[in-house]
Amino acid sequence: MSEESITACVDRPRLDDEHPGRPESPESWWKIHHDWLAASGYDLQRRHHPLWTRPWRVADDAYVKYEDGQANIVILATRTSDGKHVALKRFIPTSAYLEYVRKMELSLMKYLCMGPLAADPRNGCVPVLDILDIPNADEEKLLVMPVLRRFDDPEFETYGEAVAFFSQIFEAVKCLHEHLIAHRDLTLNSIRMDASRMYPESLHPGKRDHPARDWKGKAKRYTRTQKPPRYHLVNFGLSRPYDRDDWPFLELPDINGDTTVPEHSPGSLNTSCDPFATDTYTLGNVIRARFITRSKGFEFMVPLVDDMVAHDPTKRPTMEEVIERFRAIRQSLGKRILRARIVRKEECFVVGLWRSVGYWNRRIGYTWRKISAIPDYA
Repeated sequence: MSEESITACVDRPRLDDEHPGRPESPESWWKIHHDWLAASGYDLQRRHHPLWTRPWRVADDAYVKYEDGQANIVILATRTSDGKHVALKRFIPTSAYLEYVRKMELSLMKYLCMGPLAADPRNGCVPVLDILDIPNADEEKLLVMPVLRRFDDPEFETYGEAVAFFSQIFEAVKCLHEHLIAHRDLTLNSIRMDASRMYPESLHPGKRDHPARDWKGKAKRYTRTQKPPRYHLVNFGLSRPYDRDDWPFLELPDINGDTTVPEHSPGSLNTSCDPFATDTYTLGNVIRARFITRSKGFEFMVPLVDDMVAHDPTKRPTMEEVIERFRAIRQSLGKRILRARIVRKEECFVVGLWRSVGYWNRRIGYTWRKISAIPDYA
């Protein structure tokens, strides 16, 4: 799903036949399984209760005034053992191929999140907090995960915050590659952020900047420098593990969400390619699209990213080489650059002036309290 599609899911008006609670709504599944989930230790939102009814008339648009009428892109639940808000994801195989893909994804996530790798601080796979077997559905599973949001929402304020993001995500992908796992869909929508430190009140799934317990108010928010977030890799549906005996790891491309990958062009679909080199390209393209192209001051990343997105996959650096080069880049950046405010290329003078007021107040506080210019999650 594209960034625009995600935004549309959250912000667009809900049509009459999309009102939550209608019998044929996809959300009716959660009402049917409400009591089972409650017995399993997870309380769903009020509108998923079996006896819930709409507090508005179907014929008007009054639903926008109600918490129960907000469009959700994730199903939120409260873990009764500690009150933590969690996200629920159903694994539903609807065909033999999808069943194979889902089993592979689930197997990989178990390996990454519940095996020896779980203790590796570089492991950026989204944590799986629990796996539930859905009653009377042998092939379906319900995964319990942290509530995540887009990695660039809210926007990065300083270059030090961006450098911290690069450091985490490079290490996460290198960790995968060290264990011979290629993500194969490493695009904008496959990188998420656990912003629970930045938003200590938790967030409502239908209102991205409103607290979960009081959706009408604004959630208290800290900056990435004040409360560093953890970045995670998600969407392992196309991911594959490989055996060292299979080197070189060449296979026919499996089209992912990045349409610019050279080896995925129509003329290359019958040519085997290295999925690890493709990961390098797509990650470099994320940095190019979200930082270099949109904002000023990221020239220090251009030579590395240019090599990561080289047209010839054999000329792209490995993730180990990426990290070695990035380490040298990071050491070359002084505090003046790292603490500087990121300026969008299309930013007008008035907006820049308004943003600078809060930024300078925070920067003086960071300097006085000796808060690191590169926020460290650990």
